[in-house]
Amino acid sequence: MPTLPLPIDENRIVNDVLAEYPETFAIFHDFGIDACCGGAESIAASAERDGADLAALLDALRVATSELRGER
Repeated sequence: MPTLPLPIDENRIVNDVLAEYPETFAIFHDFGIDACCGGAESIAASAERDGADLAALLDALRVATSELRGER
């Protein structure tokens, strides 16, 4: 039985989201998140460090990953 992907929340590690959804790189980039050297931190910590709007970032990631999973 296949495992379901974890929901995108502020505690997910940036690198884990990128590994599961490589297409989200552009979203992290658009929000100024350092996904290279800073990718080992949570989305929340990365947003705070890089001055991104956490709520908007999570919304964008959730929309993108829902579309990738074929959800609406």
